[in-house]
Amino acid sequence: MLQALVTLLSLTATVAFSPVGYTGLTRMHSRTTTTVDMALKDGEKVIVIGVAADSGCGKSTFMRRLTKVFGGANVGPLGGGFDKGSWETNTLVSDRTTVICLDDYHANDRAGRKVSGLTALNVKEQNFDLMAAQIKDLKSGKSIAKPIYNHVNGTLDTPETVEPTPIVIIEGLHPFVDPRVRDLLDFSIYLDISDDIKFAWKIQRDMAERGWTREQVLESIEQRKPDFSAYVEPQMKDSDVVLSVLPSETSKLEVGKHLKVKMIQRKDKKNYKCASGPAGQVSPAVKSDADCEVTVGFGTEKFYDKDCDVISMDGKLADINDFKEIEKLLKDTAAKSETELSDELIKVGAGSPGSLDGTGLFQTLTSLKLREYYENLIGAKVAA
Repeated sequence: MLQALVTLLSLTATVAFSPVGYTGLTRMHSRTTTTVDMALKDGEKVIVIGVAADSGCGKSTFMRRLTKVFGGANVGPLGGGFDKGSWETNTLVSDRTTVICLDDYHANDRAGRKVSGLTALNVKEQNFDLMAAQIKDLKSGKSIAKPIYNHVNGTLDTPETVEPTPIVIIEGLHPFVDPRVRDLLDFSIYLDISDDIKFAWKIQRDMAERGWTREQVLESIEQRKPDFSAYVEPQMKDSDVVLSVLPSETSKLEVGKHLKVKMIQRKDKKNYKCASGPAGQVSPAVKSDADCEVTVGFGTEKFYDKDCDVISMDGKLADINDFKEIEKLLKDTAAKSETELSDELIKVGAGSPGSLDGTGLFQTLTSLKLREYYENLIGAKVAA
C-alpha cells in the first residue's frame, strides 16, 4: 500500500445538492450550499476502489450508498464555478470520499468518435495513460487537473482540480482494463446486469434524463453489445465482488418487474471476510410484493475458476422493514450493530431505486464490507 506522502492538505468545497442525488452527470442549478472538509491527514493512506459496469446499470445509486457508509454526511458534486448555471461535473465528493467517473478519460469527444467510428466502450477511445498517471497521483496524495466529459453536449470541457481524499472510487466502463490502473486498486467491484434488465433500466434513465426515444435506446444497446462483450464484460474475472442482477425466478410478471440479485465474493481476497448465511435456500418470514415470492439463498460456486461465497435474494419486499428479518439470516455482515444493515436500507427509504429487493440489500451489504475492509487496511475504525 502506497503511503500518502503529503503534509496536511485541505480543501473547502462548495457543493450543490440535487433532489435526486448524484446521477453521474450533475448540472449546477441549486444555490443551496454546504462545506465539505476533505483534508488528508499527514501520512494518511489513500485507498482506491474500482467499480465497473455498463452505462445505466445503477452505479450512481451504489455510489450514494457507498459514500454515506464511509461517513459521507455531506454528499454532492465537486463544487465551484456554477454561478453561470452551466458548469458540469461528474465528480462526487463527501467528507472522506471522492468518486471519479471514468467517462472523463474519453480520448475523443462525441464528434471525434463519429470520425473514428468507434464506440465509447472501445479501449482505443480511452486515455489510459492519463487515467493511470492521475490515479497514481491521487494515491500518492497529489491533486490532479482532471478532464470533464460533458454528457449533455458530448464535449471535453475545461479540467477541474481534484484533491486526494482517504477513499477514492473510480467508476465506469474500464477501471480494471489497463494493468497500471488495475494494480493501483485496493478493491474491485463489478455490477453485472443481464441484457433484459439492462434494457429496462436504460429505457427508464435515457428517456427520462436524456430525452431519448425507446427506439434510440434499443438501437444504442444493440450497437454497444459487441464492444461490451469484448472490452467491458471480461473485467468480471478481475473483480473481488460481483453484484449480478438477473430476472426473478419467482415472479409471475413480465421480465424486469422483479429481480434476482446475487452477491458473488472471492474467498481468497486478503483482508476480506465473506458475508454468508445458512447453506441452501430460505423463505424468510416477510411479506412479498404482489405476484412474486421472496427467497434468500446461500452457497458457494466457482466463478472464473475462483472459489466464491454467494448470497442471493429473489423477489421484492412489500414492507422495507422486513429487511430486519432477512438481516437475521446473514453472518459476517460487518454491521456495527445487530440492525445496522436494515437500518441503513430503511433510512434511505422505499422510494430509492432497488430499495425493496436484492439490489439495495447487496449494495448496502457491500458498502458495509468495504468499510470493514478499509478499517482492516488502515488499522482504525470508521464511525457508523
